[in-house]
Amino acid sequence: MRIDLHTHSRVSDGTDSPAELVAAAAAAGLDVVALTDHDTAAGWAEALAAGEEHGVTVVPGMEISTRYDGHAVHLLAYLPDPSYPPLVAELDRVLSGRVGRLPAMVERLQGLGIAITEQDVLARSADAAATGRPHVADALVALGVVDSRDEAFDRYLAAGRPGFVDRYAAPLVPMIGLVAAAGGVTVIAHPWGRIGREQPSAEALAELAAAGLSGIEVDHQDHAPAVRERLRGIARDLDLVATGSSDYHGTGKTGHPLGVNTTAPSELERLLSRAAAAAAASGRRTPSVVLP
Repeated sequence: MRIDLHTHSRVSDGTDSPAELVAAAAAAGLDVVALTDHDTAAGWAEALAAGEEHGVTVVPGMEISTRYDGHAVHLLAYLPDPSYPPLVAELDRVLSGRVGRLPAMVERLQGLGIAITEQDVLARSADAAATGRPHVADALVALGVVDSRDEAFDRYLAAGRPGFVDRYAAPLVPMIGLVAAAGGVTVIAHPWGRIGREQPSAEALAELAAAGLSGIEVDHQDHAPAVRERLRGIARDLDLVATGSSDYHGTGKTGHPLGVNTTAPSELERLLSRAAAAAAASGRRTPSVVLP
């Protein structure tokens, strides 16, 4: 069984529709794929319908923007009740932060002599739950300012670059509890990848496990082999589920094809067992997954 537990559609910052993503997962030989758009469940229904059509098991999830100890942390949440009011309220706040910083980002880029408008960006995010930096990057590509999203982030949009504007992110530990209250489970996405340092640290991961974290994403393209082995050992020591995934964004991210990293079936079974326990404890009506 081939399992990919982290992908994005154009409901957030991918380039495929949810149905196209699931069709691509089937073509890539995946048996199970999780749709984890940023801060939203808006693509779940379409993805689940496509899963039935293509014979792919879809795990509903989302990647939530959080902050811990002053650092951004991406939290994968699987199988929560997306209608749980406190979760809805916090996700709305995060999404509003994404949209709210657009004018300031455009103004900063214009100050650099780049002829970009908010309409240029909005034209790139028509299906998205919120307009974010990847859509600004796409607009810069369309305007011929840069050749790719990666170049846009490297030159203008990453933290510390001249077009970056900070936004609200949910506090990590309360969000772990909030997802659990909604009947779901949580996994830290690419914990030691993008920022080039061990954040959250091994000690922090132990604290997060004690706070209810279910797993860490071990096998990810941003993790070198030595990092993967260290994270796998931490997961084992803390009894955390060790996942693997592509972090697929369609053509929006290079080097992350569907199925490039996968999750062991035994680890998915552990994650689903914990999700079932969380759902029972919460009393919420949560999505269910039947493995092939």
